[in-house]
Amino acid sequence: MCRITGCEESDRRGRRWGIIMGLKTGAFGGDRLEKLRNSGMVSRSRMKLWMIRATTSVLLWTCLVQLTALSEPWGLRVLKGWPSCFSQESAAVALDVQLSPELPVRILPPKRVYKNNGYLMVSCNGGLNQMRAAICDMVAIARYLNVTLIVPELDKTSFWNDPSEFQDIFDVDHFITSLRDEVRILKELPPRVKRRVELGMIYTMPPISWSDISYYHNQILPLIQKYKVVHLNRTDARLANNDQPMDIQKLRCRVNFSALKFTPQIEELGRKVINILRRNGPFIVLHLRYEMDMLAFSGCTQGCNTEEVEELTRMRYAYPWWKEKIIDSDMKRKEGLCPLTPEETAITLRALDIDHNIQIYIAAGEIYGGERRLSSLTALYPNLVRKETLLEPSDLRFFQNHSSQMAALDYLVSLESDIFVPTYDGNMAKVVEGHRRYLGYKKTVLLDRRLLVDLIDKYNSGSLTWDEFSAAVKDAHAERMGNPIKRLVIPDRPKEEDYFYANPWECLQPQNEDEPLPLTSI
Repeated sequence: MCRITGCEESDRRGRRWGIIMGLKTGAFGGDRLEKLRNSGMVSRSRMKLWMIRATTSVLLWTCLVQLTALSEPWGLRVLKGWPSCFSQESAAVALDVQLSPELPVRILPPKRVYKNNGYLMVSCNGGLNQMRAAICDMVAIARYLNVTLIVPELDKTSFWNDPSEFQDIFDVDHFITSLRDEVRILKELPPRVKRRVELGMIYTMPPISWSDISYYHNQILPLIQKYKVVHLNRTDARLANNDQPMDIQKLRCRVNFSALKFTPQIEELGRKVINILRRNGPFIVLHLRYEMDMLAFSGCTQGCNTEEVEELTRMRYAYPWWKEKIIDSDMKRKEGLCPLTPEETAITLRALDIDHNIQIYIAAGEIYGGERRLSSLTALYPNLVRKETLLEPSDLRFFQNHSSQMAALDYLVSLESDIFVPTYDGNMAKVVEGHRRYLGYKKTVLLDRRLLVDLIDKYNSGSLTWDEFSAAVKDAHAERMGNPIKRLVIPDRPKEEDYFYANPWECLQPQNEDEPLPLTSI
């Protein structure tokens, strides 16, 4: 480039030369010819310049795409180190990397190399924690069979009718990469295999409940090798609790406690709720499973009026997979098969000498009967809160009508509570109990409902004084606080034995490592 003064001087000389030349060539139309020649030269120069710029741009973009596609850490670091032309956010990331060289780079586990026997697709059924346990089982089964697992499909047809996909609840990229040294997991089938499935070349079946891992090796693996893709359409409780290889048991724990992280949005909101609670002191999480679906399914109608009993009965008949229709509520309650009512819960907490000023966070959906049924509990424990009362409506607007995402929020708060008290031993109660054991045997009050309802009835009838009732409740639960203990094993009756995810003792360390865990069996 020339200086401005130099350019101006050149222009003046050019104009002078043009006047002189114009006098000599005007007669022959030379000025027009010269203009055409000059314009042609300019056009060719501009075309060459444009071609050079276009070629350079294509080469640069090709390099950028190749670098972005690299999965190796050095490729990502090169990109982050470049000044960004695309957004303020990427520039801030680059600046952060430059200012914080000590920031640890996440090192992924090495990929496990194995001969792939085929593809396993799974459709989970039930609520969040029922599906969570099933996902852990399916990862262990895929690892054992040396197959590729497709990211599980979540239940959208259950009572809750939640349209959430796996990636709406769990961090799917973390799930895949954190387990890559054990099993190959893909978000979807490869195109070639996907076309086979679209043509109907797939085998779909529900596996047998409580099966030993050898069942999957002997029965399921040959089907995968034959059809290349097998779809298991029910996955709840399909792997036995006990007598499985130790590496299988430990992998189930690794998936549950490490690989299945909730999405950043759910994690962030969970921390917000916990921080609000912590500012006001210790808190209890009460998993009050007194919701409409639970009562309709179990047939437990203690304390309900006639209209409510009829409504719950109609609901039970409306769902064909709830096979038990005629239910004796009183008999089920005496056998300890009903969730405690809010009234029974209140008197139990009082008998355990729970401070009436402590915060109690209710981890549940809408309580059946609303404030009327909660009045006894609120009278004894006025600091009763739930996520809807602690958060602004704007905080929950993205989670509304997504029951599994709301349950995930309750799950996080339950893990962090000082005491966890479930009133029914459903899937959430069991999985949270096991996770709290993993976190250091955090206190979990495992209520003996069969004994409690008997003691409550005796107290209400006057057979027991308050002091006698309270002492009996405390004695009954002194060793039911989530203490280290091995699972209850019942040979030939796997449905009645202790659930693996409630007490995965193979993955836990006793509080005193020199002292073996006590074993309970029948």
